[in-house]
Amino acid sequence: MIEQKHKSWDMTVLVFKTTVGKRKEIRYLKPFLNRIVEPEGKWNFDLEDCDKILRVETRKCSSIVTSLLQKQGFICEEL
Repeated sequence: MIEQKHKSWDMTVLVFKTTVGKRKEIRYLKPFLNRIVEPEGKWNFDLEDCDKILRVETRKCSSIVTSLLQKQGFICEEL
């Protein structure tokens, strides 16, 4: 059996401007974002930034992230 491993170069870092401004909102979004980045990706918010930046390292396209946040009631636009 041949095992294939994903390489880090397959990953893309996506950057978004959002309206997520509170830690409780991040906790709410955590399970949704974890599903997008699993198994090897990462995500984080920069609440100190005026644009409430979300960075996502994933193999998926940006529209999935944008759609996810919008469905949860947040504004999210890719930068």
